[in-house]
Amino acid sequence: MVDALTGYTHSAAFDIGKLPVSDIHTLHYEQYGKQDGKPVLYLHGGPGGHTSYGNTKYFNPSIYRVVLFDQRGAGGSTPVAELRENTSQHLVSDIEVLRKHLQITKWHLVFGGSWGSTLSLLYAQAYPEMVGSLILRGIFTIRKSELEFSRGSTGAADIFPEAYEAFLNYLPEKDRARPNEAYYDLLVSEDYETRVAAAREWNRWDLSIGTLRPEPEAFVQLKDDAWLLAHARLEAHYFVNGGFLEEGQILKKENLRRISHIPTTIIQGRYDIVCPPRTAWDLHKGLPDSRLFWTPDAGHSPSEPGTQAKLFEVCDEYAEVDFTQ
Repeated sequence: MVDALTGYTHSAAFDIGKLPVSDIHTLHYEQYGKQDGKPVLYLHGGPGGHTSYGNTKYFNPSIYRVVLFDQRGAGGSTPVAELRENTSQHLVSDIEVLRKHLQITKWHLVFGGSWGSTLSLLYAQAYPEMVGSLILRGIFTIRKSELEFSRGSTGAADIFPEAYEAFLNYLPEKDRARPNEAYYDLLVSEDYETRVAAAREWNRWDLSIGTLRPEPEAFVQLKDDAWLLAHARLEAHYFVNGGFLEEGQILKKENLRRISHIPTTIIQGRYDIVCPPRTAWDLHKGLPDSRLFWTPDAGHSPSEPGTQAKLFEVCDEYAEVDFTQ
């Protein structure tokens, strides 16, 4: 049985590897659980986040073969914070390269939250025959309206005005009307200290709005320069480029039609300030056979009790189904 507070406990990884995917990039990956189990792919957030042992907690180790990997430029993948050859299309291709490398015929489950939900949907739309099911949390499709909500002058800024003012005031006054672009310019500066200082303020805003109730311990990450740079540089890189997608691409009818047959569960915090709940609703309407569960007392974080409990429940439910036929 899953522990309602901590989830499943896995043994050490049975496989840890490095996979070159270009002349520049090498991916770090790890596998846990049952070696011949139902393969589940965990896609981390960000862009520029990373995976960790704790991500295995959703998956029953006696059933699931859990595959974690760090996306280009993130976590244990190298080079860290590298922006060259780093687009949504590259990341989708990497998943398919990894699947073939691990000799996985088809994913039983693709699991992604936040940016991980973006990448899950993009991969499923590109390779629908390789995805048995989807569990998606904190839906993000990188539309202009979503980016404006999370980092523009209305939306999250109206709810956390003091934190947003601090986020803006770090910038010269002339640049405050275009914060994503202005921060990006600092994050690609040739000067290391300039990059790190800007990354700290970029991430401070993210951490300030990530949960319904403040979690002061989250701000410890602001002392980790490697994480600061990867997370901020890659987020800004993707945001200023619209995710390298057409506006609204993921939610277009023809693209959703490609995955309409895939069993999909959506879990969304009602008070998610990072990824506006409207997007989860739009995705659910575009996939009429999907299930949408609102967590009434949660923001964006997967660790908030109601969201975490629902993720445990749905992963256990999916473990009992055969999606790979």
